[in-house]
Amino acid sequence: MALAGPFSFDMSYCGQPAIPADLWSRWNFEPGLLAGLIAVALVGGFCLRDTSNVRRMAFLSAWLIAAILFVSPLCALTVSLFSARVGHHVLLTMVVAPLLALALPKRLGERHNLLLPVALSTAALWLWHSPDLYTSAFTHPLIYWAMQFSLLASFTWLWLGLLHSTAPMSSALGALTSAIQMGMLGALLVFAQNPLYLPHFTTSAAFGLSPVDDQQLGGLIMWVPANLPLLALVLWRLLDALGIRQAAR
Repeated sequence: MALAGPFSFDMSYCGQPAIPADLWSRWNFEPGLLAGLIAVALVGGFCLRDTSNVRRMAFLSAWLIAAILFVSPLCALTVSLFSARVGHHVLLTMVVAPLLALALPKRLGERHNLLLPVALSTAALWLWHSPDLYTSAFTHPLIYWAMQFSLLASFTWLWLGLLHSTAPMSSALGALTSAIQMGMLGALLVFAQNPLYLPHFTTSAAFGLSPVDDQQLGGLIMWVPANLPLLALVLWRLLDALGIRQAAR
């Protein structure tokens, strides 16, 4: 069953908006997605076959979470609720991305100049949550996947430097900058008085939320829980910079 409204979801990758009654039946077994997940698992397993257990477990965890994000009914829920799509993006950028960064060779991030990845990840986050570009992701699967891959790639690059840079103070400042800009975007959404995202004007009511309530919930998710991994990393890298962690060993 799908919700009708003024916006067409005919080309939406995750299908028509879900409603509570059919949500748990909305698993996404699209053949291209399953083939892609299998290919990534095989390539990743082959490339990491002789690496440490930490890197292999990081990759496996990232793969499993990504599979849940795109195969589970969460995919359909992101069509109905802006807050669900924000949560989806938060898991992608603040959980999957750092796990992928841990799975990659440490040397790739040791001499990282964080200015460009901070700028690119910030641009990706703000642009894809601007109303027009956000709406465009519902109009064709290619735009949807451009959104997902650009967010994942830019934040994986960012996390690679944040986790492995040999300049801990630079990492701390990079993480703090990223946290501030994400918090600013979240705050703007929390305090916005009018709904901004056309696809959800008529879809959130089925879940007991007005479009503004849904939008504010999404902003709150971006403002608070999304920032916790970055703020934890700021503290960790500051302890490194001050020599406290090394002294405690």
